[in-house]
Amino acid sequence: MAVEYLGLSEINGPLVVLEGVQNAAYDEIVEMTVAGSTKKIGRIIEIYGDKAIIQVFEGTDGMALRNTHTRLTGHPMEIAVSAEMLGRTFNGIGEPIDGLGDIISDVRLDINGQPLNPVSREYPRNYIRTGISAIDGLTTLIRGQKLPIFSGNGLPHDQLAAQIVQQASLGEGSDETFAIVFGAMGVKHDVADFFRRTFEESGVSEHVAMFINLANDPVVERLITPKIALTLAEYLAYEKGMHILVILTDMTSYAEALREVSSSKGEIPSRKGFPGYLYSDLASLYERAGIVAGRHGSVTQIPILTMPNDDITHPIPDLTGYITEGQIVLERQLNSQSIYPPISVLPSLSRLMKDGIGEGYTRADHQDVANQLFSCYAKVGDARALASVIGEDELSPTDKKYLEFGREFESRFIGQSHYENRSVTETLDIGWELLRMLPREELDRIDTKILDQFYEKR
Repeated sequence: MAVEYLGLSEINGPLVVLEGVQNAAYDEIVEMTVAGSTKKIGRIIEIYGDKAIIQVFEGTDGMALRNTHTRLTGHPMEIAVSAEMLGRTFNGIGEPIDGLGDIISDVRLDINGQPLNPVSREYPRNYIRTGISAIDGLTTLIRGQKLPIFSGNGLPHDQLAAQIVQQASLGEGSDETFAIVFGAMGVKHDVADFFRRTFEESGVSEHVAMFINLANDPVVERLITPKIALTLAEYLAYEKGMHILVILTDMTSYAEALREVSSSKGEIPSRKGFPGYLYSDLASLYERAGIVAGRHGSVTQIPILTMPNDDITHPIPDLTGYITEGQIVLERQLNSQSIYPPISVLPSLSRLMKDGIGEGYTRADHQDVANQLFSCYAKVGDARALASVIGEDELSPTDKKYLEFGREFESRFIGQSHYENRSVTETLDIGWELLRMLPREELDRIDTKILDQFYEKR
């Protein structure tokens, strides 16, 4: 029989303290009734003897020491999951906010997920096409990969996320089922409306499940949103055999919520005031991507984070980079030139790219073209630096060609419209058009046979 506890011992921000508790467990969900009417949900985050510290998801507004009744549920937070959640919109703790009613399902899963034996993981293969040349051509997203986007305040990462949701697919000719789970944390109302409207108008909302935590929602909800999104993704991938792309924005809001709750608990801060366990906490989310042996589906992640002051050494991007398999970096200078998406090619990489492209996946020349474009664009930087010292007129003919190549590369290859959905073949063909601007002897990263096949081709 469930025991109900009357009153609280202490209220501190989003945390409350309950004394005299028996048989409580870490991470256990509690149900709280405030003033006999308002229902709230909390989670036990620390236990000292008979004292339990509870995190209240909806915040502690209206709660007092004497007007709250607390009941322990005996289980961690769970969510009912179903394939019918695709096409629906939920708040940060998984409650429907689209007016279409509750989700009815016999399957309830722990939002913290199940520990995954590393031996049971399969190596990520094959690719997910985004329709964006700078990603598909140079930092290809592989199924089962976690590939973050490092952005900055004011850069168009929201538009980029929306475009990826609209255009992402398993590539030409695939008959496998593909869907997207979209989790937004700490977003403003206008940004949430932008995502909803964009997905509906483009007709992709039917295969997208949205979880939205608004900026004015309680900060504790922000810590639950990505876990709920990933729980649904794992169910759809491993139980329903679907290939799921999870987009989480903005992980900086998540980390700052973690810092705020940690400060309320009185924990000793680490770098920039973040808790010392920020690395392991982020890893508990990112490592839920992958492919499991014996299961048909896959979970692929694109976490998006805004770097404070564009500092890539800040703890959030720094630790994210350690855990994930590469990064896509947005650049403010390209954005100021009205180049969209403003992806900075040189610091961006996909460590698993080589295993999901080439013959049998995209096209045989893909890896060589990517290597050569990287190499040539790096030389563009050298030519620009030299031109800033001696002037463009004094450059050698080859250096002038590199300057011309750089301008065309940024405007034609990196740059594309918000609604332009390029195939991998189109991306590679644009790459060859740009490489033909340079003398053949400069293309030293491409196999001779591939060069003979594509360089003279018009």
